[in-house]
Amino acid sequence: MQLLAPLRNTLFAIALIGMATPLLHAQQTTEEVPSAPSAPAAAPASGPPQFPPVDPANFTSDTPTKDTVNAFLHEFWGYDPDRIWQIQAIQKTAAPGVSRVTVLAAQKTRPQIGTLQFFTTPDGQHLISNEVMPFGAHPFDAARKTLLAEANGPSRGAASKDLLLVEFADFECPHCKVAQPTVQRLLQDFPNAHFVFENLPLTSIHSEAMKAALYGVCVAKQNGNDVFFKFADLVFQNQAGLTPETSDSTLNDAATKAGADAGKVGSCALTPEAKATVEASIKLAQSLNVNETPTLFVNGRGIPMGAAPYETLQKIVAFQEKEDK
Repeated sequence: MQLLAPLRNTLFAIALIGMATPLLHAQQTTEEVPSAPSAPAAAPASGPPQFPPVDPANFTSDTPTKDTVNAFLHEFWGYDPDRIWQIQAIQKTAAPGVSRVTVLAAQKTRPQIGTLQFFTTPDGQHLISNEVMPFGAHPFDAARKTLLAEANGPSRGAASKDLLLVEFADFECPHCKVAQPTVQRLLQDFPNAHFVFENLPLTSIHSEAMKAALYGVCVAKQNGNDVFFKFADLVFQNQAGLTPETSDSTLNDAATKAGADAGKVGSCALTPEAKATVEASIKLAQSLNVNETPTLFVNGRGIPMGAAPYETLQKIVAFQEKEDK
């Protein structure tokens, strides 16, 4: 998994998208914690795990409401019919307008009950655990609107953007290379999806990533989407050739084999216009807090592709497609 910045603690995000073990991330706090099991609760002989009783005294804040928290968790966890949860507390804190939310969660088929805890901001639009994340009944809407307006990279698939998949990738990123068959499979399984490729060259760790991105921009500009994706496949296949000594020949060869004029592409890659296009893609990624490649957005829902098995991705795409109709 290639990082744009130093690795942040992503346990909270992983728990929210349902890819962690049943014991969810429990944020440590020096304040008194609402009633919760001190150890994983055993499941009954049959049926799902039993949550402990909810203490009304633990609901001291009017915001967010239980309905909002439930709607938020449904957006994240609704794709998994085995996931169950209970809101254990919504409490005021010493910071005006900041509430602490505690949720117990489990899988119906497993005995463990885990604790998830986070804080919500006064505007009701964000939560804080180890990082700031969107919050609310529709936490992905803002990112979806941004991508609909600004994700202008090479595209394929359906013309409609009702199901919009946007990948941020780096041609020199090994994990991006590994992810390409997954992208192909998703497009086969969801023929109504509109897919957009956005460049996110991680120049601090990949010396040839920017050059490859510039070539890609120019291939698309001069030859269209179909030739771009042929070029992209060839660059990923020959990723080992993206070195300071061999990147020019590797990129020229990929452009030629894809059906582009390598000379014209190389000249275009040196222009301010090509650089501005790549920089716009980087700026878009930054505005969405993308910090690693490959990251896939499904109707605004960002998913680090290196953390998700295909079956989970497939469920999430199907869920978002149905949810966002």
